[in-house]
Amino acid sequence: MPTDAADSPRLYDDAADDLIQSHHAADHVTLLPGDHTRLQAGTRIRIMWGQDMLRDVLDGRYRAVVCGVNDNDNSHGIIAQLVNLVATSQWSAHTVTSYARMFHESVHIHASQDREPYILKYDLDSTLVMAILRPRSQDHFTMSDLARGFQTITKMLQGRADRRPVCSVSFLGGNANRLIDADGSEPTFETVLRTMHESGFRGDVYPSPQMWQAGDTGVFASYPFPESVERMRGGSS
Repeated sequence: MPTDAADSPRLYDDAADDLIQSHHAADHVTLLPGDHTRLQAGTRIRIMWGQDMLRDVLDGRYRAVVCGVNDNDNSHGIIAQLVNLVATSQWSAHTVTSYARMFHESVHIHASQDREPYILKYDLDSTLVMAILRPRSQDHFTMSDLARGFQTITKMLQGRADRRPVCSVSFLGGNANRLIDADGSEPTFETVLRTMHESGFRGDVYPSPQMWQAGDTGVFASYPFPESVERMRGGSS
């Protein structure tokens, strides 16, 4: 049943509802409602559209954060911002990189046949950073790296209430730690979410800032997406 405009809830005080129109915003997203299916715990990844990951971590909303790290230079990565902003952290971008390099060198000597990627833990006291270490021979992450990394992270989270709630970056839009698919291109956000979900991850994921430029395409607040998406891909409504 259509809702009369007069009965619709107002969002802002005074006349701001008329002033703040989404089509006026250069960068925005169009958030769509998900399916109203049976509620079941532990089945979804929550997508944090409109939220600032760094602020949420600093506000103490997460006990653990998942991101990438390399053994060359992390000065422009999210991990550098985390260790610099968390007041109780004794890490710096330099020591983060040095630890990753030392770990890789140790593995190369003592366990060169081990399966990569590894998960490095950086304890910031108030927050634990679980960083997927980019394989030494690569200048990027592959989808296989992401899948194996999140499989390990899922095991590290099992039975550990002290590491929850947990959030992760999307691994998209990165510079130092790019994510590349089998075609040599950056994968879609859906592919990343599916990989995380199939690996067992059920935390929150923060979209990359570049995704705010896709306002003409509807997005959902959780994954798996509604079945209607697959039906539309198949040619039905």
